[in-house]
Amino acid sequence: MRSSRRALLMFLVGLTAAAGMSWAERGDDANRKSKNGELRELVDGVAVTLEYGRPKVKDRKIWGGLVPWDRVWRTGADEATTISFDRDVRIQGEMLSAGHYAFFTVPGMDSWTLVFNKTPDQWGAFSYDDNEDALRVVVIPVAADHVEELTFGVEGNRVVLRWEKLAVSFRVEADG
Repeated sequence: MRSSRRALLMFLVGLTAAAGMSWAERGDDANRKSKNGELRELVDGVAVTLEYGRPKVKDRKIWGGLVPWDRVWRTGADEATTISFDRDVRIQGEMLSAGHYAFFTVPGMDSWTLVFNKTPDQWGAFSYDDNEDALRVVVIPVAADHVEELTFGVEGNRVVLRWEKLAVSFRVEADG
């Protein structure tokens, strides 16, 4: 009986540690202006996890200002945003293997390029290397209601980034 309690305790400790590991990867945000954000959702049967920094608008010009047009952006604050899929997926109809990726974007006035890069552990986009890109897809941004703090959500089978007065989404489908 004692060994089964100990095994249960060890299991719960391991489960708790595993659940907290993703936050440890982004680091403690107690002293950060941009707090950590996390999205964990099932999208078309695929477990999707996004981890990102949540900057605020704070009366700043975001698009074409703080976030320049046509340059690779970390898609958040601090560490590069990461995205994980527990199985092979199609992003906007294009195949992407299950795995853990840095998620960069290249915002444009009329279209955005979404970048799934094979080097997830990066600070910002300072070490970004396009030779490590697993997939790039182009999407169209849309005007949206004001959102002060950058956030990701799921709407149907789409992952949606919302910040300032813009929404950018991409379709996620299980492959096979």
